[in-house]
Amino acid sequence: MPKAVRFDRYGDRDVLEVVEVPRPEPGEGEVLVAVRAAGINPGETKIREGMLHERWPATFPSGQGSDLAGVVVEFGPGVAGFAVGDEVFGWTDSRASHAEYVVTEATKLAPKPPSLPWEVAGSLFVAGTTAYATVRAVSLEQGDTVVVSGAAGGVGSLTVQLAVLAGATVIGLASEANHEWLRGHGVTPVTYGEGVADRIRQAAAGVDAFIDTFGPPYVELALDLGVAPERIDTIADFAAVGRHGVKGEGTAAAAEVQVLLALADLIADGRLEMPIERSYPLDRVREAFRELEGGHVRGKIVLLP
Repeated sequence: MPKAVRFDRYGDRDVLEVVEVPRPEPGEGEVLVAVRAAGINPGETKIREGMLHERWPATFPSGQGSDLAGVVVEFGPGVAGFAVGDEVFGWTDSRASHAEYVVTEATKLAPKPPSLPWEVAGSLFVAGTTAYATVRAVSLEQGDTVVVSGAAGGVGSLTVQLAVLAGATVIGLASEANHEWLRGHGVTPVTYGEGVADRIRQAAAGVDAFIDTFGPPYVELALDLGVAPERIDTIADFAAVGRHGVKGEGTAAAAEVQVLLALADLIADGRLEMPIERSYPLDRVREAFRELEGGHVRGKIVLLP
């Protein structure tokens, strides 16, 4: 029987198990994919720990995972444009991609470009669409200066590059270990932590926009820097959205196959890099999350079922 990641209660990564499950069957409009790669994301940690229970409750036993890339095995009635053996990438909204097989809607899949490595294709959806949405949310224009927190993480590493492509001057908040990578991608690095506001002011005469991929206290920092609330976007401080009237646009705002394909084209053209920190086999999912949750990960960690 095929294997999949499951957890039957909220908790730390030790609640994750890799268990045998029946192979899923595609229904109307659905495609069965043999998964080759599936990215992991910080949001999955928060869901598993119960931190987002009010917003996104889990039903036990729960699977996890949105990002995926793989090979079409079977499809249900009403599916057109796919054939068995096609290489595809995309996502599922069923918390199910950390598995050997996954069923998802055909509308959430696209042909995988031959030049796109499995690890990149299988981890592009969440980070890529989130980065796309954040840059769009703050309405970047040529000559703007934008600050990005968590600038070398899974979302941040793509956000800073898309902001550079939009013509902005980009200041990336990151540890010194990531400064060289940021400079190499046209970003001015600034070390986070105590005194960060002064370091940002030294790096730029003014800040027009702020993208927070990390969480508190960066929305407050952006406001202190004089950024207008409508030009602040956070994907990690939901309370600040209501409290300060800033934006909270992320994956859901750009969850479209067309966006995914546009990002893949930028990668294929060499204009966008998806950094892959490390890959793990499915049965080492706890180790993968241990590394992710330890912080200081550049780009993505990927499961290879």
